[in-house]
Order: sequence, then C-alpha cells, then structure tokens
Amino acid sequence: MTSLSEKIKETAAFLKEKGMTEPEFGLILGSGLGELASEIENAVSLDYADIPNWGRSTVVGHAGKLVYGDLAGRKVLALQGRFHFYEGNPLEIVTFPVRVMKLLGIKNLLVSNAAGGINNTFKVGDLMIIRDHINMMPNPLIGPNNEDFGTRFPDMTRAYDREFIRYVEEIAASRSIPLKKGVYVGLTGPSFETPSEYAFYGKVGGDAIGMSTVPEVIVARHAGLRVFGMSVITNEGYHFADDFVNDGADVIVAANKAASVMTQLFRELVKKI
Repeated sequence: MTSLSEKIKETAAFLKEKGMTEPEFGLILGSGLGELASEIENAVSLDYADIPNWGRSTVVGHAGKLVYGDLAGRKVLALQGRFHFYEGNPLEIVTFPVRVMKLLGIKNLLVSNAAGGINNTFKVGDLMIIRDHINMMPNPLIGPNNEDFGTRFPDMTRAYDREFIRYVEEIAASRSIPLKKGVYVGLTGPSFETPSEYAFYGKVGGDAIGMSTVPEVIVARHAGLRVFGMSVITNEGYHFADDFVNDGADVIVAANKAASVMTQLFRELVKKI
C-alpha cells in the first residue's frame, strides 16, 4: 500500500511536471469565494479530477480547480474549493493539498471561508480576520507523526500570523474597508448549529462558526507555514425568529457579495508580504 508521504510526493511531482513550480503562496478559497482565482495571470488550471491522489469537492460554490500563476507579481497556487470532513473525507485528504503545496515550495497560506456570526455585533456580509480558533473536530495530526513536515507537538499559540493580520488591517484602513476580528470555531457539520449551540460557543469565546479551515491551519502550522485566515459572515447565529431557518443557498449569496472585497484584501496582502 502506498504511504501518505509517497502519495504527497507523487502528487507534487505531477504538479511540477504541469508547470506548477515554486509557488510562494497557497490560497484556499472557500464557499463562493473563488473569484480571486480569476485574478491570477499566466494561469495554469487543472480540474481536481485530473490530479492523482487529490480529493473531490462536492459542495455547491466550490469550483473544484487548482490554479497556478501570478498574483500581484508573486507565484501563487490557489484551490477553488476545499475538501470537508463532513463530505466523508478523512482528515488526511482534507489537509492533503496543504502538504503538497508545502513540498512545492509555499511559505505562506491564505485561507478563506463562509461562517456564521456568533458575536452579536457581526452582520451578514462582514469580513472577519481570524485571530485564533477553537477546534471542535478531530485533530488532523493524530497518528504517527510525519517528521518530513514537522515536530510531534507543534505550537499553536500564534496559529494566525500577527504580522499578516497587521498588514491586512493597514490595507483595509487605507481603503476605508470595515473589518471585524475574532475567534473562529471549527465544527464538523454538515448540520447547521442549534440556537443553544450558537449561544454555547459564544460563551466560550467564539465569534464565528464554520465547518472548515481549522484542519488545514493545524497542518500548515505543523509544516512551518505562516497563515492568514478570513471569514465572510454569511448568517447571524444570535437571533432566531419563529420562522427563521439557516439556508445553504443564502450562505453562497452572502459570500458572493463579499468576494470582491476579500479578493482585493488578499491581492494586496500578497503584494505586501
């Protein structure tokens, strides 16, 4: 049986043969947020189905393409859609692209997602810089440690790079773009949270809640990558009228509306780093 390390190396070698060499940045673009990939110049694009050992993205709003090229004069590798634990993927598949991108040469990982607002000052369409997370999924590093990537017990004190956060705050301020900052709670999904669950996670320090991102960030930090994360608030989990229901289609609509602003911030961050 082919080991995980061998699969990672095989996939990295395949992508190099396709011209995806020495990217500086990896981008993971979540629900409805794939617009940034259209900004990439001199693009080389592959469908996920054509990449060996790669997962499949089955969620609406995830295009399922890997795009390599130039963004703001820097080499980037962008995932238009991620893999989720709730799709039935083992966490080694959810986080597989991060390790492949590390082998290809990335130093920095930028991640985005759609999230529900727990903080009652957050409104649909707000952008939240992720300053920290609360992991409520299985840890993707459980099992034998892969010494090729990192230490057995990686530190998560500064999972989200403070310098990158400061850069984005400065970029946003110079363009009068309002931002929130807070703690992202990562749950397995796929069901939306109950009102009591929203309230609970707010009481323990969460500001926004979603079903992705945290596994990729843990694996990225294990591999020594610098990370920046941002959420688009796509629903408000702190008030529930009698007829209210969470709707996945509404999430995509809200994410699409915010995509152009997030694209601008990510592009300028890549330029500044």
